[in-house]
Amino acid sequence: MFFKLLMLFILIPLIELFLLLEISSYIGVFTTIMIIVLTGVIGTVIAKTQGYMVVNNIRRKLNTGQMPTDDLIGALLILMGGVTLLTPGFLTDITGFLLILPGSRNVIAALVKKRFLKYVKENKVEVHRSGDSYYSSSDNSEDDFIDIDPEDVEDIK
Repeated sequence: MFFKLLMLFILIPLIELFLLLEISSYIGVFTTIMIIVLTGVIGTVIAKTQGYMVVNNIRRKLNTGQMPTDDLIGALLILMGGVTLLTPGFLTDITGFLLILPGSRNVIAALVKKRFLKYVKENKVEVHRSGDSYYSSSDNSEDDFIDIDPEDVEDIK
């Protein structure tokens, strides 16, 4: 995992630098910089709008007693998209827009959900619910967490 992350943090900036240099040689440095700034501003506005919509959906579902699992995944993807849009570069901008625009975000969210369910079925994820006893997708009987209810915590001042 460490090697994959290291390669990611080395390869992505190198690819971005290459793309920036190549594109600026065709359209000019100033135009390239303005495109990067413009995509950052537009992406921030879209991410903010989409974020508010998803948060409102989460609130509405929670108020009706439903679990907003898909909206929580969408919120995470919007957050990731907003962060990648703030990173200068064309590859990260494309990735950011794919994560914040509803059509592509829904496809990516479905893939993320499918992958997560696969991990649950393979007993690689433990599921905990507040107020209930310990639930696990594996037969591991070790309790390696502490479950504290809000009423058990005293105010620390």
